[in-house]
Amino acid sequence: MASTMKPLLPLSPSLKQIISPPSSWISCKPISDSFPCFPVSHQRGQVAVSVAFDPQGKFDLSLFDEGDSPEVAPPLPPTEGRFEVVIDNNVISRLDLSPFQAATGMKSPLSVNPKEYLERTIGFTINYTREDPRDPRELSEFPDIRLWFVRLDATYPWLPLLLDWRAGELARYTAMLVPHQMNMKMGVVFNPEALELFVVRKVFIVYSWLKHHNIPKPQLKTNDMAKMLGFGIGDDLYDLIENHPLDLS
Repeated sequence: MASTMKPLLPLSPSLKQIISPPSSWISCKPISDSFPCFPVSHQRGQVAVSVAFDPQGKFDLSLFDEGDSPEVAPPLPPTEGRFEVVIDNNVISRLDLSPFQAATGMKSPLSVNPKEYLERTIGFTINYTREDPRDPRELSEFPDIRLWFVRLDATYPWLPLLLDWRAGELARYTAMLVPHQMNMKMGVVFNPEALELFVVRKVFIVYSWLKHHNIPKPQLKTNDMAKMLGFGIGDDLYDLIENHPLDLS
């Protein structure tokens, strides 16, 4: 790990050899040339997505001081034909997942075949009305919205793989689930240990889910997801998963 990043105490030292955390301005490799890269900066014990991302799905590169920002491709518009999930205050307050299920057709997590969703991807439209119109908080800072996404993630734990990454949906989804702060210069600043645990957990789940459905190149697809959040995953972790597979039935 980088010298300024604390080790994960609950995990064995061998984990350091199978997951590479973000270091100063590491660039991830996008899935295709059309996908944006999300470099990650590592400062003062925190990890920040280097584009100025707000959890409403908007990016504003102008928030950087000139000369401080790396060359980052802006996110593309939403993928055409993606599954669009629309939620509002009423849905959020009732922890109602039916709009997600209706928009995607995912009535039961066990019946989902990844192939269709990997091609179309999934995105969210959050129509949230603040009690105080002057409330400056971003959507990922509202506890009720985050709780809705926590329930969604608990029901569909492999969902990050299927999101519209190029439109910023993976970054927004992660912000809903991982402790972070908003910084006017750096955008979303994640707690590094929480982000690392999130990524490792998703690697276990996503790789096992892809293998369960006989999707080609499951390791490559899982690595691409981790790289979008600034992490490199070593082969040893996949060997551990193969030796201790998850039961997805």
